Amino acid sequence: MNDATGSTFDRRRFLSASALGGATVVGATALGAVDPDAAFAAPTPPLDPAVAATSFAEGLITGIDGGTLLHVKGSYGERHRIQLTNATSVWKLHPTTAADVETGDGLYARGLEMPDGTIAADAVWVNIVNLDVTVRGIGKDRLALGYHGGELIGRIVPGRSTASYAGAALTDDLSGVRMGQHALVLGAWRPKDGAVDIARITVGH
Repeated sequence: MNDATGSTFDRRRFLSASALGGATVVGATALGAVDPDAAFAAPTPPLDPAVAATSFAEGLITGIDGGTLLHVKGSYGERHRIQLTNATSVWKLHPTTAADVETGDGLYARGLEMPDGTIAADAVWVNIVNLDVTVRGIGKDRLALGYHGGELIGRIVPGRSTASYAGAALTDDLSGVRMGQHALVLGAWRPKDGAVDIARITVGH
């Protein structure tokens, strides 16, 4: 994919480097938490002993049947079918619904494997990335972020983007972000233009 500077990133490598591949979740439901941080938490057994072992899948969505059955190609060529239900938690920069999931999106999903191999999803994180970056430029509605030797555009989304400074509480005031700072960015990759919508930027951690 191409960012606004022309630097080229392979989508599969980008998602894998952003900790999608092999990430696991823990937390509040029988299968684990559904907040975005949970996508990168350490593995634990299901909270409810009666719940079967959790299944995980990641990759790019290659097709969608009936609006709820996702066909996914994993980073190593494996194929998955992910069934969304009314109970599936969907995150795409913010909690949303299956209607916002599109072909070409990156996906990380957690759920229970059914007899036919389909994963009935408890939680799905769409295009979620967790990036270790350097702030290279600051604009009115975007940040230029150094990442893996290239540069990405981090889009500041009004009402969504927040910052944490030195472990302090989250704030929607991003004016404390400075050039040259090391930062962690949790956000949603934008397949159409290669930018990342910022959910949270953490500096001084």
